[in-house]
Amino acid sequence: MTSRNKNIVAVVVFLIVLFLCYTLAISNTVRTKSEYNALKTEESLFNDIPRQLSVLNEKNAYYDSLLRKYKIGGTSMQHNLLKAVNENADELNLEVIAFHEPHIFEKEGLKIHTYDLTVEGGYNDILAFTYRLEQQTGYGEVVSLNLEKKKNFRTGKEFLQGNLLVRNFD
Repeated sequence: MTSRNKNIVAVVVFLIVLFLCYTLAISNTVRTKSEYNALKTEESLFNDIPRQLSVLNEKNAYYDSLLRKYKIGGTSMQHNLLKAVNENADELNLEVIAFHEPHIFEKEGLKIHTYDLTVEGGYNDILAFTYRLEQQTGYGEVVSLNLEKKKNFRTGKEFLQGNLLVRNFD
């Protein structure tokens, strides 16, 4: 055998030994290292669970307090708004004349609900009602208040009606 053939055989044997080393040792080490990294990531997630749970409990308590503050139950927004309107109207000696179905408009993926309601009473009471409805409840903003003085021709009495538009984004 010539030295050239010996060198070729030596290189081939060396390559076979490298391939066997890779398949028997190095590939197992690389696979085990990737499993180890995945387990370390999971461990850090599991160690973070108590903190995440406490943050979620704080958020839950905060949202519950908001629901209690604005007296929002598990019913629809329209029902809750009507309840707030009736409570405020009773406190201010106003009469709710009309509460119409909401007008729903969708713009750029945002639903806009506009509620139309009419109350009857004194000027200051209607203004106080409007203020309470917009500022002290979280049901939306008053976008229009139309006051109209009317007369009952049977009794000859004059009264004031306020037509409100309350807009809410969903």
